[in-house]
Amino acid sequence: MSTASTVAPSPDAASTSPDTAAFTGLDRQGKLVFVGLMLGMFVASLSQTIVGPAMPRIVGELGGIEHYSWIATAAMLVSAVTVPVVGKLSDLYGRRWFYLGGLAVFMLGSILGGMAQGFWFLVLARAVQGLGMGTLMPLSQTIIGDIIPPRRRGKYQGIMGAVFGVTSIAGPLIGGLVTDHLGWRWLFYLTLPIGIAAFAFILKFLHLEQSSQHGKVDFAGIFTLTPGLVLALLATTWGGGDFAWSSPVILGMYALAAAFLISFVVIETRVEEPLLPMHLLLRPIVALSVAASFTIAVAMFGAIIYIPVYAQGVMGVSATASGMILIPQSLAMILTSITVGLLISKTGRYRPFLITGGIVMVIGYGLLVALEYGDSQWRLTLAMIVIGLGLGLSMQVYTLIVQNAVARRELGTATAAVQFFRNIGSTVGTAVLGTVMTASMTTSISERIAALPAKDLASLQASGGMDVSGLENAALDPSALSQLPDVLVEPIRMGMGEAMHMVFLTAVPFALVALVLSLFIKHVPLRETVQTAEELATRPGVDAAAELGGTGAEPQELHPRTGPLPVIDPERLGAADAEAAADSPRTSAES
Repeated sequence: MSTASTVAPSPDAASTSPDTAAFTGLDRQGKLVFVGLMLGMFVASLSQTIVGPAMPRIVGELGGIEHYSWIATAAMLVSAVTVPVVGKLSDLYGRRWFYLGGLAVFMLGSILGGMAQGFWFLVLARAVQGLGMGTLMPLSQTIIGDIIPPRRRGKYQGIMGAVFGVTSIAGPLIGGLVTDHLGWRWLFYLTLPIGIAAFAFILKFLHLEQSSQHGKVDFAGIFTLTPGLVLALLATTWGGGDFAWSSPVILGMYALAAAFLISFVVIETRVEEPLLPMHLLLRPIVALSVAASFTIAVAMFGAIIYIPVYAQGVMGVSATASGMILIPQSLAMILTSITVGLLISKTGRYRPFLITGGIVMVIGYGLLVALEYGDSQWRLTLAMIVIGLGLGLSMQVYTLIVQNAVARRELGTATAAVQFFRNIGSTVGTAVLGTVMTASMTTSISERIAALPAKDLASLQASGGMDVSGLENAALDPSALSQLPDVLVEPIRMGMGEAMHMVFLTAVPFALVALVLSLFIKHVPLRETVQTAEELATRPGVDAAAELGGTGAEPQELHPRTGPLPVIDPERLGAADAEAAADSPRTSAES
């Protein structure tokens, strides 16, 4: 590969190492690695969207409408906990075998999902899939950072981001078709051949330089972060549904979660190799990027998970048609993501895309909120297109910003931090919006039935059809809905429409917050190499200024001073890189 770290460089070849050589594009081996990464990303992201159209049918068959969001939440919860652990371990011990292990675990979860005979067994299978997803998603992005410099990375991350768009099209469409014609169990088996192909590509072609970092695994951080996250997310999922928000169970879980998470923060400031280094999260550019990723994820899953529910429950379309409704959004996201990646690589600027994307996404959610019962599918389609444009403009850019702001030795940890907070946002968003939906449905449907004309109510009472319990399941199960009296169909769908209106309305503030956060992200010139100035300066025989070609890297704030480094001429290096080189820490191993 004409990129970084495909093989370990010899000491006497430092000046021509792939780490510092000018990037001219991926060679054949690099392209095959990139294909393997895209396949792995495709499998992981497909699992998040392919089940969407089938979820109403799954809960209709297995029951569990009151736990509807758990089919998605289980995978997201485990993935969120896994991401920072894998990110740090990959920095310490290399990425290849962690990536392959993540693929294997994900495929095991797929097999278990297809075999599920009960709702909670399916939730367990999704949790196993989440363990694999929590490995694949961050490491795919991190390995891209290992082999492609930030200045040229926008194009490749745009293509990688388009994978999400493709799965947003293929997932719901395949999910709806398979659910209608073969049954939802086949959704889990369909990803296995793709996973096997990705495994073969990575096993044969990915050979990164072995990490030379040393340090103890932060077990204390793992054993405080994991229960803290699990308790906090479980409380968020159960609150307002299984338990009242003010109940002792929910308040106690939040209190215990806070104690674990506070302990985690204290531990991270003291250990040698922290799981989530606080100095990374305290950098403004990193902090703003991960916070924006969190809020966008909350809003995004409000569309991906709950639009099919609106289409089936309110508009009365089939599972296949509800999946097809998302296609325009996904096409908009794909085309925009690729275009933005190319423009960033060409211009080196990313801020305009972040801000424009935030504005467009807010408009899209405004269109969703404005939907009313009886509106045509075209209005829903328009909202989806606008949201897709907003996501394509901004979503992948946050990862690029963070990767450009950190040294390569922290690349896995920093990339994992973005994915971690994105996963937390997905989990919180699915849980909170699911709680809003289930809390609103029963009330809205009951009120709509109570508002029926007196003669219809009398007819229902005479036939014993006034029991409204379980009508939420009927709204999502065509066979159950067809067995109800005709007079109930419209009130049920209108009640579902009101509940979904509240779901979309809840997502709007998160889109607004993402826009505000993006406004404060400063522009930092993108590097031309995978190494930062301070890393190049410590390598014998390497002229850092010449290698960077005068391109700035990161501002002074990114690396606090812990020791002097070789003096670099600011006129040759660029002011930002000179500041980073003078103010960056280095360990004894780097010296």
